[in-house]
Parts: sequence; structure tokens; C-alpha cells
Amino acid sequence: MVNTLIELSKSKLSGFYLDEYTKLSNTIRELERKNKKYILFGVSFALIDFADFFPAEIQNGIIIETGGMKGRRQELTKDELHDILGKSFKVNTIHSEYGMTELLSQAYSNGQGIFKMPSQLKFLIRDIYDPLSVIETGNGAVNIIDLANIDSCCFIATSDLGKVYDDNKFSISGRFDHAEIR
Repeated sequence: MVNTLIELSKSKLSGFYLDEYTKLSNTIRELERKNKKYILFGVSFALIDFADFFPAEIQNGIIIETGGMKGRRQELTKDELHDILGKSFKVNTIHSEYGMTELLSQAYSNGQGIFKMPSQLKFLIRDIYDPLSVIETGNGAVNIIDLANIDSCCFIATSDLGKVYDDNKFSISGRFDHAEIR
């Protein structure tokens, strides 16, 4: 998905910067100096690692975090993560992408942690103490139906904690303690 965005940008500055924080910092400084729009897209632990070493004032970029510490750092709530990134990069809004390998669809948030579901995606909430008790709105553990997953399993019970609203939107607050890394 990100590779497609990189190709569509047709910019020499677009690319993957896996553990190349100095190079990424230099690229961001160049983009800021040239007043160019850009997207800084990354998994949570990498964005925090980058912010630890290279805090900066981002004025022309959009930061999109894809969630997850993948066992590399202590799990944080979305609010904690967005607070750290917002302060490090001096931005008011952190955008998010919610998706996983098992899903064909993704949902996006353009701030405040509220995600808009595409029409083929449905989130249900299950009681954290009773996995068979499912409700359509409210707080609890997240179950997902992804009708875009043709010829594969389109029903997933996650270890994510969240809230589903009645307007086809949802938020993710975190994960169960000691949940399997995904």
C-alpha cells in the first residue's frame, strides 16, 4: 500500500527509511525548507524511535501512524501515542490507519482517533469477559467483518479494545494486556 503511494508520488525523496533516521530527518528538513507537502507514514514504535532522536517542527507534513509496538516497546493507548508524537513533532493532529494482514480493507482517521469504516467493513464489540456477547455499539473487544475478503476468512476476533459508534465510525483505545503481538 505504501509502496503504491511512493510510486504515485514520483518524487526522488519518497521512499522507505527503515532504521535510517538521519536520512529521514534530512529529507523532512529538505521538504520543510522547500515548503513541500508530504506524508510521514509509519508503525508506532518506529515513529516514536524517530521522534526520540529527531524531534522537529512539522508544518507541511501529515503524520499517519499504523499502530502497534510489535513487541519493540511498551504498548501505549492511542491517546498516549498521539500525545507523544504531537509534542515531538509540534503538531495538533496525528492521523491513523487501522488494518492488518488478515484484512483486505483499511480504515483511516484524520485525527482525534475516530476512524471511518468503508462500506464493506463492519466492527462489532464483544464483552471482554464473555466472547459470545456481541453488541453493535459501545465499548469492549473488537470483532471485525470484512466483506472484501472474498474466498478467505472475513470474520476476525481481535485483541484490540475499542468503541463502535452508531454512525459507521469507531475508535481503538489499545490492546488487551499480554495480547499476542501482531
